[in-house]
Amino acid sequence: MKKRVLSILSALVLVLSPITEVFASESYVKLEFTSKGNEVSKLQQELKKLGYYNISIDGIFGIVTENAVINFQKDNKLIIDGIAGKQTQNALYNKSTTVSRGTSTLRSSSRNYSDEDLLWLARIIEAEASGESYEGKVAVGNVILNRVDSKEFPNTIYGVIFEYYKNIPQFSPVAEGTIYNKPSEESIKAAKDALNGVRPVGNSTYFFNPSKSAGTWIVKNKTYVTKIGGHSFYN
Repeated sequence: MKKRVLSILSALVLVLSPITEVFASESYVKLEFTSKGNEVSKLQQELKKLGYYNISIDGIFGIVTENAVINFQKDNKLIIDGIAGKQTQNALYNKSTTVSRGTSTLRSSSRNYSDEDLLWLARIIEAEASGESYEGKVAVGNVILNRVDSKEFPNTIYGVIFEYYKNIPQFSPVAEGTIYNKPSEESIKAAKDALNGVRPVGNSTYFFNPSKSAGTWIVKNKTYVTKIGGHSFYN
C-alpha cells in the first residue's frame, strides 16, 4: 500500500511539474516605455546594481530606464529593443550582483541624464537641425554635450542651451522661440544616440551655418573639425 501511494505521488509530481513551469514562465510582466509600478521599480533596482541605471528609483519606465535596458541588452548580446521582456528579465535577474558592468556606449558613467535632459536636447536638435541629415542632428547633440562636459560652459543641457553672452543667447532658437517646438521622433532618437556616446564631430564645441552666418569669431579663434550638411563644426 505504501509503495502504491508513493507511485501515485510521483506520478502527480510528473504531471504537475510542467504546469508549474508554464505558470512560472508566464508570471513575468513585459515592461516597456510608459509602464509603471512595482515591477518597474524592481527592474530599475536590478539595473542600478549592475551600473546601468543611476538615478532615483521611481517605478516609471521613462527614457532613462529605456536607455538602461538598451545598454544592458547590448552588453549581453540580447535583442536590442528597449523592452524588458522575458529574455531580458531572465538575463537581468540571473546576473550575480557581483558582476561588474562591461564596456558600454555611455559617454560618461559619472554624469546622469534625466528625461527632461533628453527633451531639451531633442528640442535644440530639432530647432537647429530639423532640415539636416540624421548624422547632422546627432552632431548638434554632440556639441551640446561637449559643452556640458567643458569648464567653459554651464554644466547642464538646459544651462548650455539658455546661456547668454552680453545679453545675446548662444543659440538663435532661444531668441526666436523655436526652442519650444515639439521635437520630431528623429530628433528624439538623435538625442538618445548623442547621450549614449555617438560623437560624429568628436570634441567640437561650436557650429554654425556658413550660408546664414559668417561665424567670424569662431573661424578666427577655433579649430575647424568638419562639415556635415549645412553646418561647419569647430573646437
